[in-house]
Amino acid sequence: MGMAASQARFLGLTARKTNVEFEGQQVNQQRTTLSNQSANYYNDLLGMSVPVPPSVDDYTKTVYTFEDGALTNQITAMIAQGDGTYTVSYLRQWTDDFSVVSASTSIVNRNTNGTEDKSDDIYKVGSTTLRNMTDPITYDIEGTTAYYNPEDKNYYANADFSGNAIDTKDKDIKLNSEDDYLKSLSADQVYQLQKEEAEYLQLLQQKYGDGDYLVRYVKDTTTGEYNPYFYKLSDLEGANYDQNGNSQSNINCYKIGSETKSEEVKAVKGCQIEKDSSGRYIKISIPNGDTSVDYALTTSTVTDQAAYDDAMNQYEFEKYEYDQAIQEINSKIEIVQAQDKNLELRLKQLDTEQDAIQTEMDAVQKVIEKNTESTFKTFG
Repeated sequence: MGMAASQARFLGLTARKTNVEFEGQQVNQQRTTLSNQSANYYNDLLGMSVPVPPSVDDYTKTVYTFEDGALTNQITAMIAQGDGTYTVSYLRQWTDDFSVVSASTSIVNRNTNGTEDKSDDIYKVGSTTLRNMTDPITYDIEGTTAYYNPEDKNYYANADFSGNAIDTKDKDIKLNSEDDYLKSLSADQVYQLQKEEAEYLQLLQQKYGDGDYLVRYVKDTTTGEYNPYFYKLSDLEGANYDQNGNSQSNINCYKIGSETKSEEVKAVKGCQIEKDSSGRYIKISIPNGDTSVDYALTTSTVTDQAAYDDAMNQYEFEKYEYDQAIQEINSKIEIVQAQDKNLELRLKQLDTEQDAIQTEMDAVQKVIEKNTESTFKTFG
């Protein structure tokens, strides 16, 4: 190899070595950046709060109760006073067996007159027509609408029983209803039923809102008694019906049943409370006029299951979000690690290439040195 060729080759190798070193610096810079990203991801992991499941103990409390006849009383507050007495509040609960409650409904059929006026619509459940509880139950006496007066056992043409009684001798008295239950009752029983329905209506309006209510009576196959089922007229009018008049949406239905009711007695002063040797409350004395009444206290633990279930649901949701975040960060770390692995392999390739270039440069350097030495000897 000539002197000029050797020098050209040496310069080419030098430039190539410089490029390799520069690329190696870039690779190291990229690895540094990836390392910083990885460190940030790990810091994110360290900064995350691990969800903790709720403890049932946090939703359990000690409850003191005492019985007063049919009433169950639960103490809600006991505030100690300076004179040794307590100011006590308690929740009084009892079962009301004559209350309106929700009942399962059946398909209601609406027979409409085809106009926007719904006042003449007829509603049925099966073959039983629902009757508006505000409409009086009347009788037909040979074409005359009659109202029964239980006081004198007579029938009148007016609802207020004014005027003369209708002569019913040898006349057919017919109930203006096809309801099997009403037809089984005497006139006196029908009158008493209407008085009961007036009370039902008051209960319904107090609990479920003002307005008209319709009723049907269903026979209990076990006892043989007829039980009333109530429907609010506005619910019937607002329901969806198919082309055959059958209800397609849920319609609320009510019946007479048992319901637990409660009221809170606030801040009863001058109460005496007795404890046992363990500090547990065992008796309470509540002032009653000039005397006081003693009640034995029953101790129990009560868990607010609904609140605990809500807390557990919240924990499950937070745990899901936590697991998703961990998985997402781990996926990012895996990507960074894969990228760093590729850069590491590239850096090893550059190191190998640089070693090869250095070896070749050393060889060319020796050739140049020999050529220089030979040239000096020739002209020496």
